[in-house]
Amino acid sequence: MQTPATLPIIDLHCDLLVYLTDVPGAMQDNIDEIGCALPSLTQGNVKLQVMAIYCPTKAGSTVYSKKQSEAYKLLAEADNCLTPVKNIQELQQALKADTTGMVAAIENASGFCEEDEPLEDGFKKLEKIIEDTGQLLYISMTHSLANRFGGGNATTQGITRDGKMLLDYMHGRRIAIDMSHTSDALAFDILEHIDKEKLDVPVIASHSNFRALWQHERNLPDELVQEIIRRQGLIGVNFLRSFLNTDNPDAILDHIAYGFANGAENNICFGADYFYTADEKDASRLPFYFPDLLHAGVSYSYILNRLRERLNVNQLEQLAYRNALQFVERIWAGI
Repeated sequence: MQTPATLPIIDLHCDLLVYLTDVPGAMQDNIDEIGCALPSLTQGNVKLQVMAIYCPTKAGSTVYSKKQSEAYKLLAEADNCLTPVKNIQELQQALKADTTGMVAAIENASGFCEEDEPLEDGFKKLEKIIEDTGQLLYISMTHSLANRFGGGNATTQGITRDGKMLLDYMHGRRIAIDMSHTSDALAFDILEHIDKEKLDVPVIASHSNFRALWQHERNLPDELVQEIIRRQGLIGVNFLRSFLNTDNPDAILDHIAYGFANGAENNICFGADYFYTADEKDASRLPFYFPDLLHAGVSYSYILNRLRERLNVNQLEQLAYRNALQFVERIWAGI
């Protein structure tokens, strides 16, 4: 029987690519600057790390994302601890290997389509990102604000015509739609369009917690939680203090226990959301992470060990890797 510290880990979200392309002097092994530095991933036994391609919605957004997809390609080709995962066979191999598997995702569809360019041109850029990375696990339409596809989590706007066309484009492509940065209105509009058009588009929330425990626009309302569960999606628990409870270091344990107690036993996983924080000017957001969640080398084993008081061995395995593994295997197999 594996102990929590030795369980393989699958994590749905980190911002290593943004750090490497946006921060002067950034290094992939700098554990002092980002919680998902490569030595931390190795120490934390992370066997699959989703690398987000993120950009803000503004002029030049696609140039910003292109740098990140190229950075992903360079990481995949470099002599390091990372191995790209593009299919089920490589995914299964990654779970047993001494290295960390990685797969790309898009956080904000502005990354492949500027606000003022033809949508068809945006889809061509999306195809180029897929070519550079070899595989995408998910796409998020928005970030915090609104764009041509719909409303971000800091808005009340729903889906647009282009957002519906993006969902139509994703039909059958074995790429999930991510709801971690949607407004509530956009999230439910996405589900309505999928159902109305009978689209084959899996749904996830890659790095979100539960609003019933902590009132924040980035956390999921119960109705959306139940829809993700009903559709056999994933909910990746976010490690950021502001989305857990700004005063309670044990809040992450409460969020995970809440998921298990409310039907998400087969859906909950990790979505740590490690990013570069040293340039933050808003002191009220500091610290971003509680001490035991500072980096991947310590956080997962800490959480799993603490949860032994609340969850059984099978549930710990589900959280650590099995739920995410089964989801990825299922959508990539087209089941």
